[in-house]
Amino acid sequence: MVISQKKSKGYAIASNKNMAWQLLNKPIFFSVLFLSIFGVVMIYSASSYSAELTYGDSFFFARKQIVGIILGLISLFIIYNIDYKKFAKYYKWALIISLVLLALVFVPFLSVSNYGATRWIGFGSFTIQPSEIAKFGLVLFCAGYLSKKYSQMHKFCTLIPVLVAGGLMCVLIMLEPNMSITMCVGATFVFMLFMGGAKIKHLGLLAIPVLCIIPLLLMEPYRLERLIAFLDPWSNAQDEGFQLVQSLYSLGSGGLFGVGLFESRQKYLFLPFAESDFIFSIIGEELGLVGCLFIMAIFFVLIYYGFRVAKNASTRFGSLLACGITFVIAIQVIFNIAVVTGSIPPTGLPLPFISAGGTSIVVFLSAIGVLLNIDKQSKRDMQNYAFVPQR
Repeated sequence: MVISQKKSKGYAIASNKNMAWQLLNKPIFFSVLFLSIFGVVMIYSASSYSAELTYGDSFFFARKQIVGIILGLISLFIIYNIDYKKFAKYYKWALIISLVLLALVFVPFLSVSNYGATRWIGFGSFTIQPSEIAKFGLVLFCAGYLSKKYSQMHKFCTLIPVLVAGGLMCVLIMLEPNMSITMCVGATFVFMLFMGGAKIKHLGLLAIPVLCIIPLLLMEPYRLERLIAFLDPWSNAQDEGFQLVQSLYSLGSGGLFGVGLFESRQKYLFLPFAESDFIFSIIGEELGLVGCLFIMAIFFVLIYYGFRVAKNASTRFGSLLACGITFVIAIQVIFNIAVVTGSIPPTGLPLPFISAGGTSIVVFLSAIGVLLNIDKQSKRDMQNYAFVPQR
């Protein structure tokens, strides 16, 4: 009898594992896994020379990224096994924690500054970038709030809490300064309002403060110089236009099939931030147009299936949450590729899952865990509905 119970228990565990595998959204999971592993390879290629010179270790950035991926995958699998519906009651806390983390950036003994910006908080050798967390904190807040207020979305006053939350978050990030994440957050909460049922005329009112703020931003000399450099980077190719010019050289020299993996010439201190914000340029140089299109296709698969999860979600909260997560990934991919190709003015925004950045990879993989759980719970809800006796 004891043996029989053990066999029964073992069968149940195996059955649960098999069920978990069947419910896993494989296009999303394997797309993310491929991009993360590919990112380590490209980070090593782009940073090996500069890391050797600076830290005496050519694997410095690649090793940090591997640690981030391991932590991110652990977080992904933990979150994948937590019903996302439980997060709905913590949507206010998600906003509060995000704002507190952003405010800690301005506390002197915690803040960490690099390249003239204060965007990190540090505890000894450990640092995190709060704005990477805040993006998804805002998504969770918007999903929780808008799903509760869906029937009242025709009223402008219903939008005010989201506008205040998003506006306050944008101000804190802008003060770091970090214009790229500010644009990402701004676009995200407008998108969430739209998906949540806000009227177009109400969203149109958001254009008024934006149009008022843009001239004030351009009054800062370095932003105006960046805009001028974007319009004609070769007119100031040794100063403000330097990074964009080097990025275009990198992409152009790659041709159709690239110069070969690990064979980039621009990574030899010609292209700044080659391992992070401009890693797509190195991909273009080493793997060519074909390689770039292939990576873009993988991102397309990820984004497509992300929005499919949102469409098929069994709850409004799940649908909005999946929409927000997928949109953040999509907008960062679009912005990053647009910057390195000279389509929009230069701004520092990492390429999800590929660019070097410990906080970024951990947070994005954790968000994918939420997305996968929404899909899993939706499939289970559909199965349960299918077996309800019909009258």
